[in-house]
Amino acid sequence: MAEFEQDLVRALLREQHPDLADLELRDVAGGWDNQQWRLGADLAVRMPRTERAPALLRIEQKWLPVLAERLPLPTPVPVRIGEPSALFEHTWTITRWVEGEPADYAPITRVDAAENLAGFLKALHQQAPAEAPANPTRGIPLAGIQDGFTSALQVIAGDPNAHAAREIWEKAVAAPAWQGPPTWLHGDLHPANVVVQDGTLAGVIDFGEMCAGDPATDLSAAWILLPATSRFFDAYANADEATIARARGWAVLRALHLISIGRNGRLGLPGGKPTWEPAGWAALERAVN
Repeated sequence: MAEFEQDLVRALLREQHPDLADLELRDVAGGWDNQQWRLGADLAVRMPRTERAPALLRIEQKWLPVLAERLPLPTPVPVRIGEPSALFEHTWTITRWVEGEPADYAPITRVDAAENLAGFLKALHQQAPAEAPANPTRGIPLAGIQDGFTSALQVIAGDPNAHAAREIWEKAVAAPAWQGPPTWLHGDLHPANVVVQDGTLAGVIDFGEMCAGDPATDLSAAWILLPATSRFFDAYANADEATIARARGWAVLRALHLISIGRNGRLGLPGGKPTWEPAGWAALERAVN
């Protein structure tokens, strides 16, 4: 995973967006596919550092401005686009800064966050156009990623929750498939991709996995992010039993991924995120109980 220096960012700004080049530039911790800096008071710079990241940035650049106006929470809307040049061979983005602490550092504690999340997803989950991006691992029938679940479950082998996790997954796979039109999805709602202020949800970030499909993928956030789920589904109001079952299956899978990536971080392995492990265990506990 590549790491870039501030000097490169400053040079790119002078080359392509000179009116912003003298703003204060500060490193920001975190980031998976993109490295990020805060630019001045209101902006951020995102530069791709994994092989797949440039394509994800192009999705954000094209589609997030289309959706952002109807979303009730702040999002990192692209305001300038950086194009490949002799200095840097990939696209990069200047976005609006979203204020708050990532939820893997400052978990959501207020129960009224359920209404915030439900309102955001109700606004997002509208029918997507035919040209909306597809995603091979988001918004699809869970049976298509059965092998991925079996592999992910090994991270909690021997844990008392393993049996319940498998049961929830099997019920999710067996539930009737989504019958509605593909809706817009964030696709990657987990603690590092939302921000918190005063214990509640204050913004949603990192839309690179945005796609069209089954809204159950995003509804898994009820278990992944919130201290309790009951108020969320009352507020969302549009999820039938089958959709909730699929969403809970997605929640178990996403929790296992968080635990795995977090454990890698605790062990000092490349790409690991230590703060994700406790977030993953908390999500798993909520999903299986």
